Amino acid sequence: MINAIATRFRQLMAGRKSSIGYFDRYDRKNKSRRSLALYTCIGLVGGILALLLIASPGLAQKPQLQQPLLVATRVIPPFVLPNKGELSGFSIDLWRSIANQIGVESKFIEYSTVPELLSAIKDGKANLGISAISITAEREQNFDFSLPIFAGGLQIMVRNLEKNNSALPNILQLFFSASLLQVIGIALVLIVVAAHIIWLSERHHKDGMISQSYFPGIFKACWWAAATLATQADEMPKGVLGRLVAIVWMFIGVLFVAYFTASATTSLTVQQLQGDIRSIDDLPGKVVATTAGSTAATYLREHNISVLKVTKIEQAYNALQTKKADAVVFDAPVLLFYAAHEGKGKVQIVGSILREESYGIILPNNSPYRKPINQALLSLKEDGTYQSLYDKWFDAKES
Repeated sequence: MINAIATRFRQLMAGRKSSIGYFDRYDRKNKSRRSLALYTCIGLVGGILALLLIASPGLAQKPQLQQPLLVATRVIPPFVLPNKGELSGFSIDLWRSIANQIGVESKFIEYSTVPELLSAIKDGKANLGISAISITAEREQNFDFSLPIFAGGLQIMVRNLEKNNSALPNILQLFFSASLLQVIGIALVLIVVAAHIIWLSERHHKDGMISQSYFPGIFKACWWAAATLATQADEMPKGVLGRLVAIVWMFIGVLFVAYFTASATTSLTVQQLQGDIRSIDDLPGKVVATTAGSTAATYLREHNISVLKVTKIEQAYNALQTKKADAVVFDAPVLLFYAAHEGKGKVQIVGSILREESYGIILPNNSPYRKPINQALLSLKEDGTYQSLYDKWFDAKES
């Protein structure tokens, strides 16, 4: 009896374990199916989002336009200049028009030098920079640039020499100039040729002014040719051929004196107005001032020209006026603005543009603001706003 009950109990427990194992296996299978379905849904949603981002890359890079932008700049008239505690200038007005076009608020942060400005953008202390920043291949390795906002270049500025009352240095320089040495060389050749013709025609004339022997006859003939060329002859040949030569030679002398006078006058006038610096070829051996880290400093260094590096362009102007520098090389529009205002009558621009450059708005690499800024620039050029700002700051009729 007891054995029968125990056997029955064992059968019931075995059946229960079998049922529990069945449901446990069913539950595991169900969980696996639910997990697979969940992962499948997540993968589909992720794939759809990825396709949307690829189809519309602007969505992935759309900037938070409602955030105030930190704009790095530096004072460099007429692009940026202080005005009663605020900033004004071509670059400032242009950026305000761009910011209004794309609907953002901004705050200007001033820096003293270009390297400081570039460092601020690279370190994330500013969202972008605008001033008179040249677009170069070297800078494009570390930064992005907008479309060009201004086309300029490098030029030379020197002291105005009109107040120099000492003519002696200019005259000495004229006598040792290449043009005068060339004229003197031509004159010597003509004198020798004319002297030999006179000596050949006069040596057999009984009353001739030149002896038959070559020496010293040729020396007197050369003296006569030189004196006649300077329209100071005191004796004339006696023979017919000699007199014909003398007439022709006197006309040549008149033309020579006129040519020499005109050349000397032109050379002295150019020296008085421009000094001895007229182009990049005159800068070797001179001290040229410009700002450190600028494209002008790089350009001068590439041409082996001695550079006086300063922090601000105003210090370069002062070095030129105090004769610590012989010239200033910098951005042409900046020098032209100074020469027309603060430096009027003190300095002058010489030579042509040394190297053409374009200025742009500088941004960090892969900046989301580059595209809206470029679109705003194109709109401002199309609707005439850009031209109005250009005329305001650079058109002589407007100043």
